[in-house]
Amino acid sequence: MAGGKEPIEVRFRLFDGTDIGPTKYDPSTTVSALKEFILARWPQDKDISPKTVNDLKLINAGRILENNRTLAESRVPVGEVPGGVITMHVVVRPPQADKNSEKQLANAPKQNRCGCTIL
Repeated sequence: MAGGKEPIEVRFRLFDGTDIGPTKYDPSTTVSALKEFILARWPQDKDISPKTVNDLKLINAGRILENNRTLAESRVPVGEVPGGVITMHVVVRPPQADKNSEKQLANAPKQNRCGCTIL
């Protein structure tokens, strides 16, 4: 296993199977900084795009990574090949409805199971 000071090569797999990277990072890079990198390089042609780092989740080996942790703390060494590329999955949080939209939905007519409108 590597000594821990070597750069770690990471690729970010987006929801549609496309990738950002791979790029090498210092092991002390935080997950939040990785998310900033992803935001800056997000493909413009995507229908879904995050607006802030809080809209993104990074997943490595089935674990959601915490913003304040470093890359060295977040990686899973089991099964890694020295010099190999780590693939992290990127999940975009769906946009939150604003307060006006929520009020309109709350005041909209509702339907029961048979499809009849409830007033």
